[in-house]
Amino acid sequence: VTENRSDLEDLHLYATPREQRFRRFASLEFEGQLYMTPSDFIQAVTSDEPKHAKKWRSLSKQELNQILMETPPVWKGSSKLFRNLNEKGVISYTEYLFLLCILTKPHAGFRIAFNMFDTDGNEMVDKKEFLVLQEIFRKKNEKREKRGDEEKRAMLRLQLYGYHTPTNSVLKTEGEDLAPRSYWDTLRRSTSQALFSDLAERADEISSSLSDTTLLVHFFGKKGKAELNFEDFYRFMDNLQTEVLEIEFLSYSNGMNTISEEDFAHILLRYTNVENTSSYLENMRCSIPEEKGITFEEFRSFFQFLNNLEDFTIAMQMYNFASRSIGQDEFKRAVYVATGVKLSPHLVNTVFKIFDVDRDDQLSYKEFIGIMKDRLNRGFRGYKPIQRYTTFKSCVRKELYSR
Repeated sequence: VTENRSDLEDLHLYATPREQRFRRFASLEFEGQLYMTPSDFIQAVTSDEPKHAKKWRSLSKQELNQILMETPPVWKGSSKLFRNLNEKGVISYTEYLFLLCILTKPHAGFRIAFNMFDTDGNEMVDKKEFLVLQEIFRKKNEKREKRGDEEKRAMLRLQLYGYHTPTNSVLKTEGEDLAPRSYWDTLRRSTSQALFSDLAERADEISSSLSDTTLLVHFFGKKGKAELNFEDFYRFMDNLQTEVLEIEFLSYSNGMNTISEEDFAHILLRYTNVENTSSYLENMRCSIPEEKGITFEEFRSFFQFLNNLEDFTIAMQMYNFASRSIGQDEFKRAVYVATGVKLSPHLVNTVFKIFDVDRDDQLSYKEFIGIMKDRLNRGFRGYKPIQRYTTFKSCVRKELYSR
C-alpha cells in the first residue's frame, strides 16, 4: 500500500521539519501508522536523502509479530544492533525523536534520562513509565502544529502517533509553556510532572491502543513485563552513539584504520550553516601537507566532546567576553576541564587548521562554537556540496596562481 504522491506533498505542508524527515525516510505502515526500520533510522541520521524513493509498505499483523519475535533482548545489545536488525524492526515517530535526543547527549546525561523515566524512583524503568514518552512528545507537537485543514492535521497525527489524539490537555501546566527549545528539554521538564498528573495513569490506555515496537520489545521483553535497569539503559545509549559514529567513519575509511584529515573536515562541515566551506577545506589542506590520518578513537572522542558542547561553551565564553582567542594548549585544557574528554594533540591541531581561517593559530568563539552548534543539528539542515582538491599539489598551485 503506498500513498499518492500529491497526498504526500499535501500532508508535508502541515508537518514540522522533523516530521517531514521521518515521513521521508520511513518505509513501513501498519494500521495507518508510519514506522522506520532500523536501516531507515541509520539513513536518516547519516544521509541527506533516502537511497531509494520511499513507498510505504503495508505490514500485516503476522509480519509485524514475526519481526517482534526476532527482536533480541536488551542484554544482547551491541554497537551493531541497528545494522544487524537492518529491515527487521519497527521504530515509531516518538521513538525516533527519543533516539535523536540520545545521539547528541553526553554520557553524564544518560543518568538524567534514566531518572526522568524512573518516575517511581525504584531504579528500574518499566514499559508503562517509558510510554509516558509518547504523551510528552505528542503534547509538544500539538504546540508546534501548523494551522490549516483539521482533517489533514488529523491524518498526520494518525500517521505519526497511531491514534487520533484528544484535544484536552493531559499535563496540568497552569499556563506553563511546554514548548522549550528541544525535545530533550521537553522530556526533562515534563516527566517530573507525570507524578502530579493523570499522564502515567493513561499509560495503560496508550499501551492498549498502540502496537508494540522493536524498541519496546528490546527493552521490556515480548510480554512487556521485563524492567530496564540503568546499566542496560546506559549500554544501549552508548552503543547507539558508537554505532552511528562507526557508520560515518567507515563510509570514509574504505577499510583502513584511519580517515584523512580532509574527510574529517567534510564530516564536521557537512550539516552546518557555513556558506563558503571550500575556504575551510583549502586552509586545512595547505596547513597539513602530510596526511597522518584520524583514528576512530580520535574521531569518537571528538564527538563525545561535541555532545558536551554546552559546558565547553561556558569556558569559551570567558575568553570571548575578554575579547581573547585561545591557542591549542588552552583549547585542549578547556575541553578536558569542561567535559572530561582528552583530545589528542594531532586532533586538536587538525581542528585548528580547519577552523582557524585567518591562520593566526588562535580559535575564536565565532570561528568554532557557532559552526559546531549547527553540526549538532545533524539531519535538519541541507547538505551543501564541498569543492574538493584532489592533492596537496593542486592546493599549492592554486595558492601560487592567486598571488
